[in-house]
Amino acid sequence: MIRTRFAPSPTGNLHIGGLRTALYAYALARHEEGKFILRIEDTDKKREVKGGVKQIQEILKKFNLNWDEGPFIQSERVKTGIYEKAAKRLVKDGHAYEDQGAIRLKIPQNEKISYHDFVLAKEITWDTNSLTDLVILKSDGFPTYHLAVVVDDNDMGITHVLRGHDWLPSTPIHLLIYKYLELTTPKIGHLTDILDPEGGKLSKRKGSTSVEGLLKEGYLPEAILNFVMLLGWAPKDNKEFFTLDEFIKVFDSKGFQKSNPVFNREKLDWFNGQHIRKLSDENLTQKISEFYKNKFEKEKIVLIIPLIKERIKKLSEFNSIAGFFFENPKVDKKLFGKNYRDHIPKAIEGLTNNKELIDIAKENNFKVGDFFMDLRVAVTGNKVTPPFNESIEILGHEKTLERLRIALK
Repeated sequence: MIRTRFAPSPTGNLHIGGLRTALYAYALARHEEGKFILRIEDTDKKREVKGGVKQIQEILKKFNLNWDEGPFIQSERVKTGIYEKAAKRLVKDGHAYEDQGAIRLKIPQNEKISYHDFVLAKEITWDTNSLTDLVILKSDGFPTYHLAVVVDDNDMGITHVLRGHDWLPSTPIHLLIYKYLELTTPKIGHLTDILDPEGGKLSKRKGSTSVEGLLKEGYLPEAILNFVMLLGWAPKDNKEFFTLDEFIKVFDSKGFQKSNPVFNREKLDWFNGQHIRKLSDENLTQKISEFYKNKFEKEKIVLIIPLIKERIKKLSEFNSIAGFFFENPKVDKKLFGKNYRDHIPKAIEGLTNNKELIDIAKENNFKVGDFFMDLRVAVTGNKVTPPFNESIEILGHEKTLERLRIALK
């Protein structure tokens, strides 16, 4: 049975690359009807963020990446002595030595060490002369990543390890520890780097590349997940839209790409817009209401949704597109045409007498486009808005007249 794991450190917001690792590990396990394990690697206490462990679990649940076992917390496992026991065995067998209270792995000379990377689909080899002895157990009894990852993956029966490309240089160390402890080495695969459109690897320091940051910007979890699926993996038929269940069904580790993908924000926006349009009006109303923490009346959102659903790309755009429905806009008179002081009074007069706007324009020989544009600016504060006639129908007769009068002042 295939057993995969996601093993993040609680040192800050989950990066988009971390979500991708979790997704691929989850899909690999689910596709083969195996198990997906969550392990928290929190042995670096100096960098740990308060509440980080809970935040990781909440994010995974939000994306429906539900684990079968765990979460296993490494700092709790330290207390069992499992890492210390492994380190002392390495010392006893001559593969490690004590150094100022810590234990270091002893790197052999003039040896070759290699493995087949199942993501990169090639054999990778190192000369041990290029490696240096390094700490595997610190003086405080906590293991470093190199020892803990080997001990835990073996103890938890992990068969396939997926991790970021930046961990590739650590692999020969882990292979040596597996060998010295006489453990079975799992299949190991290193995912491509996600590149910044401006060049280089996508930085964790950019807020917009954290999963929390993207959710706060108004991206839907299902759209983010769909976008992430294709950042390093490609289906055989070039299909782009997948639910999580559909992705699991077609997932194949042979689909991993070798070239580094670029974090394309326009593509993410496009995905999000498409997923928004797949939602029912009721579901989208609920998501907008939750996103804005019930700031807007739900009854009015329901009426507005049909006017904006085809053009909104993110939940965060609702306020800029439809905020005028809820509060009087600030009107910049520079947006008005040269005849607005003719257009608006006639509109007020005609609407007061319950005339249709198109009839008011024709009666006064106004250019219809200019007339309606001035009214649009006066009522909404913008030149680009949802359909105007339907908008003033939602606003109501009195509110429309009130805004026209305000705009004249």
